[in-house]
Amino acid sequence: MHAWLCENPVGVDALTWKELPTPTPGPGEVLVEIAAASLNFPDLLIVQNKYQFKPPLPFVPGSEYAGIVRAVGPGVTHLQPGQPIACLSGTGGFGTHTLAPAERCIPLPAAFDLTDAAAFIMTYATSYHALIDRATLQPGETVLVLGAAGGVGTAAIQIAKHHGARVIAAASSADKCALAQRLGADATLDYSVHTAGGSFRDEIKRLTEGRGPDVIYDPVGGELAEPAFRSIAWRGRYLVVGFAAGPIPQLPLNLPLLKGASLVGVFWGDFARREPQANAAMLQTLAQWYLRGHIKPVIDRVLPMEQLPQAYALMASRRVMGKVVLRNAH
Repeated sequence: MHAWLCENPVGVDALTWKELPTPTPGPGEVLVEIAAASLNFPDLLIVQNKYQFKPPLPFVPGSEYAGIVRAVGPGVTHLQPGQPIACLSGTGGFGTHTLAPAERCIPLPAAFDLTDAAAFIMTYATSYHALIDRATLQPGETVLVLGAAGGVGTAAIQIAKHHGARVIAAASSADKCALAQRLGADATLDYSVHTAGGSFRDEIKRLTEGRGPDVIYDPVGGELAEPAFRSIAWRGRYLVVGFAAGPIPQLPLNLPLLKGASLVGVFWGDFARREPQANAAMLQTLAQWYLRGHIKPVIDRVLPMEQLPQAYALMASRRVMGKVVLRNAH
């Protein structure tokens, strides 16, 4: 097998594509022949030693992937060789094979495309957990999605629309706003035009006829967070999903008080660990929505697995719309 090995987490440049012995699964593990793996923001942080989870060295990055089970370890009964699966295990995805914890592998129906499956779990699970579970989104409510053209943003638009909400998609360029409209957004807000220090709040007010959004989905953080929160509707819910912009906002706590609004943390990874049955049921719902055509991952481009450094460079450029997927040529 081959894999991208991180022996020193000082950044992408330190990764090397190496031939390694194909491992044998131990108890509770399966050997997966990886068809495709997607790039997520934590995959960048983990090779820079900036992520909260720090795997022992050396490790193979790649948190999310899909492929075929080739061997099962002792005690594994719900998966068989030849079965297609998707997995989000934190590491191991950027290679031709990996050992995966069987309990984290999701058996896939034959009709589930493996490229889509590799770009599915993290973004859709995060967005469903945020909007439906944490925000208890109701049909007819208005959702403002920040970072609307990214992986979780595009998933949030689709889930909110399928749930009967009105969606305002905010993104950093006209092209990204156009993508959001194609995904079903009812209105868009280009914050390269309507800036945090300019007409951002005025535009939100105009698009909500003065009411403000009921739910704000924020995977971006940074300078937009405070003006967005100041625009929220009475009893609104502000979803703290992530900080792709870098800086963690310092929100004045009088704002939730004045708006009767909730600041709601979204940590899907810990939800999956603490509430595994609820998480499994959610993933089954999302898989059915995919098979019925209600949701579909937005894939910016598919690159050969050997071009992982180029994929990281694309992510760093902030030009990616949706997800970048790496494929193996099996």
